[in-house]
Amino acid sequence: MPYDRIRLHVEGRIARLTLARPGADNAIDGRAASEMQDACERVRQDDAVWVLLLQAEGPVFCAGADPAALAELAGLDARALPPALAGLRVAEAVAAVEKPVIAALSGDALDQGLELALACDVRVASLDARFGMTQLARGLLPWDGGTQRLPRLVGRGPASEMLLTGATLDARRAVEIGLVNEAVDPGRVADRAGEIAAAAASHGPIATRYTKELVHDGLEMTLDQGLRLEGDLNFILQSTADRAEGVASFLVRRPPTYRGE
Repeated sequence: MPYDRIRLHVEGRIARLTLARPGADNAIDGRAASEMQDACERVRQDDAVWVLLLQAEGPVFCAGADPAALAELAGLDARALPPALAGLRVAEAVAAVEKPVIAALSGDALDQGLELALACDVRVASLDARFGMTQLARGLLPWDGGTQRLPRLVGRGPASEMLLTGATLDARRAVEIGLVNEAVDPGRVADRAGEIAAAAASHGPIATRYTKELVHDGLEMTLDQGLRLEGDLNFILQSTADRAEGVASFLVRRPPTYRGE
């Protein structure tokens, strides 16, 4: 699929997926959603890619759904609405990438833009960025996972306040409640996110993928179930060449050479 709304560039082990509609504040319409779904699937299937870095052109990361798309939704009847919403969803495609996903939030992440950021594993924000989900003010509900991912990340109290009041948070408050991992000077966002992506890409991809699975799936399990999964994945990891390489390199004090095998 040719891309018009996004760009996908692979450099070494890191794929950079860039929202590329700065003139529209990188708003998401059906075309953008389709392109992102396609790009995420390509990243999932590319064994040479170990980390995905999500970023955006321009001063706004993503202002949410495109106004024209929202207007189209408003004119649909109840039967046509579910498939139309499915065509606009992008967060699940990002969340389905088993590899680490790092978000470089160089500006505001609002409404569906914040839902997109929530689907990532690590979020680095600009100090001048704002975050909020204001769908209720327009008689809408978040539809891209926001009501589920936000409370799992920051807790029920802060999530309820954001969702029910439509409050917009600055970057420092977002860091305080755990919405973003860190906030840096605007000119440092891309570099800092790149540093985190590079650190994640330096590890064995199988163990990294298992770790992500344990963190995400473990939240839906009891402690005993999560511990059993941790033990099972540790057992499976023992049979991989990467695990043997990690041990061998440690014993002779040399950098490991992982191959994802």
